[in-house]
Amino acid sequence: MEFQEPIQSYSGRIREVTIGTGDAAVKIGGESTLPCYLFEGELPHQPQIAMEVYDVPPQNWPKTVETALGDVIKDPVLWAKKCQDEFQADLICLQLASTDPNGENRSAEDAAATVKAVAEAVSIPLIILGSGNAEKDAEVLKKAADATNGKNFLIGPAVEENYKVVSAAALGYGHNVIGQTPNDVNMAKQLNILITQLGVKPEKVVTDTTTGALGYGIEYTYSVIERLELAALQQNDEMAQMPLISDLGKEVWKTKEVKTSLEEEPSWGDPAKRGILWEALTALTLLMAGSNILVMRHPDAVKLVLKMMKKLSIRN
Repeated sequence: MEFQEPIQSYSGRIREVTIGTGDAAVKIGGESTLPCYLFEGELPHQPQIAMEVYDVPPQNWPKTVETALGDVIKDPVLWAKKCQDEFQADLICLQLASTDPNGENRSAEDAAATVKAVAEAVSIPLIILGSGNAEKDAEVLKKAADATNGKNFLIGPAVEENYKVVSAAALGYGHNVIGQTPNDVNMAKQLNILITQLGVKPEKVVTDTTTGALGYGIEYTYSVIERLELAALQQNDEMAQMPLISDLGKEVWKTKEVKTSLEEEPSWGDPAKRGILWEALTALTLLMAGSNILVMRHPDAVKLVLKMMKKLSIRN
């Protein structure tokens, strides 16, 4: 008896979102099936990898990351160009960490100047992220959106405390917006409702459920993403149909498993390989859950994930 694959058909589809303009634009979403279920539906746009770039030299990073990136970590423009030209990044995720009021507390004007310089130095689109301080991010992201008016970048995070200002900036200056909520399906959908009620089109919204690294609560993230995907595809829930972004690099490289030295834990093996594998496996887990954009840090982890994507036939 010939085996017949059980085929599920879905009434819904993930929305397509375009980041950037012209020939350099990147499209995400549009799929009509679950991740890697290519026998059931379409995957019109392959998952994308964004590489981190910080606007200030990072502190206390493992040596394996600093060595892999080199001296460019002192200059966000050179860093972004290296990610584009050498590391095959699809997007640059510019993290405006210097604006954190609990850190250097740089001004929104300084951040906007950095954003503009990076945008002019590369041809691939930017994801522009604030420091995570909701009040300061509202000010910073508004200036950054203005400095890149009409570029159709992706800015965020828009959270409950600042989504009105961030969404208005995205709407006013021609950008997409990231709605970020902490690992909860209903909160994610509610924030998408609030953002779109302000006039932002649904096809200009990307969802960030937040995530932990492998071994640090990633199963919760996986479950939330999977439930959003099922609601989008099976129930045709319009507020669950936004593509997904997972900012995983910063989560992976702060775990004890990647920071502990060989001398401290000889049985754990080479810390350089350990960290790369930890990031790659975290990325693969989120990819299988349904993330459309993976924000990553180590170039060797990126290479490994690209190779895995090709094996899964979801990357050219």
